[in-house]
Amino acid sequence: MQKIIYSFDDQIPKTGTTQVIHAGLKWVRMPLPFALDHINLWLIRDSFEGRDGWTLVDCGVSNEASKNAWLNIFNAELENLPIVRIIVTHMHPDHIGLASWLSERWSAPLWMTMTDYVLAKWLSDPRGSEVGSVAGGGGAADHFARHGLANEEDLIKIRARANYFSNMVSSVPPRFRRIMDQELIQIGGQDWQVLVGYGHAPEHACLWCHETQTLISGDMVLPRISTNVSVFDTEPDADPLGLYLDSLTSLKELPEDVMILPSHGKPFKGLHVRIEQLHAHHRDRLADTLAACKSSPQSARDLVPVLFKRDLDLHQLTFAMGEAIAHLNHLWRGGYLLREVCSDGVLRFSCR
Repeated sequence: MQKIIYSFDDQIPKTGTTQVIHAGLKWVRMPLPFALDHINLWLIRDSFEGRDGWTLVDCGVSNEASKNAWLNIFNAELENLPIVRIIVTHMHPDHIGLASWLSERWSAPLWMTMTDYVLAKWLSDPRGSEVGSVAGGGGAADHFARHGLANEEDLIKIRARANYFSNMVSSVPPRFRRIMDQELIQIGGQDWQVLVGYGHAPEHACLWCHETQTLISGDMVLPRISTNVSVFDTEPDADPLGLYLDSLTSLKELPEDVMILPSHGKPFKGLHVRIEQLHAHHRDRLADTLAACKSSPQSARDLVPVLFKRDLDLHQLTFAMGEAIAHLNHLWRGGYLLREVCSDGVLRFSCR
């Protein structure tokens, strides 16, 4: 298979409804209040700890639109059965935002990786929300200022977004069950293997079912857009891009024709070709980064228009800054670039 095939063409479940992927697995599509306007969630028919019902993978953000959509699904789409377990692929707000609300409503335990659970708990607390989020808070603003974001109005707005995470994740369940790489989880009488990837989130869990040849890929593999890979203020020297590219390579061990259920976009087949497309995308971006740094020392803010050819609102700019730093750090950590603190306090990168 040398191309991407969309298994359901233009069939997309309407908000508050579901669509059957195959027997015992349903697709839910929830709205998001961003330019990326939806997230896909998955319901798997299950029997867990003596309760017949559904295991849910990912939750949506905590807002009234998502709650109302869930209420419609509770009434019409669950076949009079409860949600018995919640698995969250990673800690971003569109995935974990409603975990507490759903867990409390259905007495359903939360399963997720340790690192992402702890980070979500921290960022949903006021003491943690000041730092650690690429999208807002004092730590994020200082981080971007060190990398050349000089527009004071932008920095003020970013500092004012300290509650960015907690606005969409009002709370995180007080207890959880840890899942780990390569672990087999029984869902609906089938083995689903946890495949942990890195770079997009600290410890992102994909779920692979060999029996049905189905991969719930979360945000690790998306069909049309590239996954955001950012450097955060809490780990300013990190190389998440290197981690992400290595994680993509490891997913090539799966068969080419698996059904991929992504968090954004439509279910598709063509795993290997999509992985190569993503590798090629970042090779091109790294080449552009190197070329820019050869011409003159570059800050991440200098690099944003090189890597992103469209107009960006503030929300998109914060993620673009995180990605620009990720590409610079990858080349710096790989020995291709030098980094120095310039007289204005800004970090700039140049070729060796």
